Amino acid sequence: MEPPETVEEQKYGRKAVFASAIGYGLDGFDLLILSFALSGIIATFGLTNVQAGSLTTLTLLGAVLGGLVFGMLSDRLGRVRMLTYSVILFSVFTGLSAVAFGYWDLAAYRFIAGIGIGGEFGIGMTLASEAVSASKRARATSRVAIGFQFGVLAAALGSAPIIAAFGWRGLFVVGILPAVIAVIIRKRLHEPPKFVAHQEAARELAEPQKSSLRVLFDSPVRRRTTIAIAVLATVQNFGYFGIITWLPNYLSTQIGLDVTGSSLWTAVTVLGMMLGIVIFGQLGDRIGRRKTFWIIQIGAAASVLAYSLIDSPVLLLVGGFVMGFFANGMLGLLGALISEHYPTEARATAQNVLFNFGRGIAGFAPLIIALIAENHGFAFALGLLPVIYLLAFGAMFFIPERTGTELE
Repeated sequence: MEPPETVEEQKYGRKAVFASAIGYGLDGFDLLILSFALSGIIATFGLTNVQAGSLTTLTLLGAVLGGLVFGMLSDRLGRVRMLTYSVILFSVFTGLSAVAFGYWDLAAYRFIAGIGIGGEFGIGMTLASEAVSASKRARATSRVAIGFQFGVLAAALGSAPIIAAFGWRGLFVVGILPAVIAVIIRKRLHEPPKFVAHQEAARELAEPQKSSLRVLFDSPVRRRTTIAIAVLATVQNFGYFGIITWLPNYLSTQIGLDVTGSSLWTAVTVLGMMLGIVIFGQLGDRIGRRKTFWIIQIGAAASVLAYSLIDSPVLLLVGGFVMGFFANGMLGLLGALISEHYPTEARATAQNVLFNFGRGIAGFAPLIIALIAENHGFAFALGLLPVIYLLAFGAMFFIPERTGTELE
């Protein structure tokens, strides 16, 4: 039985989770405003759907590089410090997107902004995991994931009025503001005690520090676990970006919803995602990671398949809520799962590398869906997505159950 948390530990845990949620929320806001800006960008620069989809792909490919760099730096130099720098980087280059002259410089800005975005998930999840007790770990990482959804929700509700008043460039101007928030976080939060204790112990031993990236593959069990978690991260991101990037455009052009209607659909779907994250975080701490993931994956496959057959605007709203509940339900639980399988000297690296590897592969989802939709329609492309959730179901057999264990 784990010892009870002190008042100071509880206070620090709340602050760490809140700061991580804010950081990840800024990530969500940045990624979704691109989706709502796409139609304006296409009109301004005369882009094809494939070129437009590649802007999301480039952002996510930048996140793969950023995940590796910021993850390894976070394991060496500190969680809070690297969280701050990653937010500042993506804020600056999101702001520069507002003054883009054409496709190529906008693509460069999105790639570099993606490098900053790549640090957000892993550092935030690591910080939250190390700041709370083992029995509350999945609930803590789920609260961080909720931050991402609040950012997405803010983008969904704010995009239409901002575009109406200032055009698509106005959305990216707003993206500069997170840099200020990052500086405030840096001043008010110290590094987690678990990380500080590990750094002090390493200095006392005076041993050369092992490459944090190599730790991900340092035993047969860890190699299998690493590959299986990479599959989970890929499935979660592929489903999410496949749905959220093109469905607003699909609802507008083929179902006939205007920008406000598409924003409403996105908001309802995101509310479903938020409820799913909360509930599955609770379940993950109560019944274990593996059983909870299986519930999510079966529900996601069934709901996405059913959604591809709907054409009623009212049912699209209801179905979007249910689909969001399952399709993004594993996001918070994934943070707890990764934390439990890697030691402190490699935890942020594992979080960032595995999640952003998944985001990098999933970055092709908008392109793949656009290519399939051009020949067979968006409904058909959406109907193919359930296959990936069956793949994730199988991956869970290769990941040991470590619910409630203390972090290494």
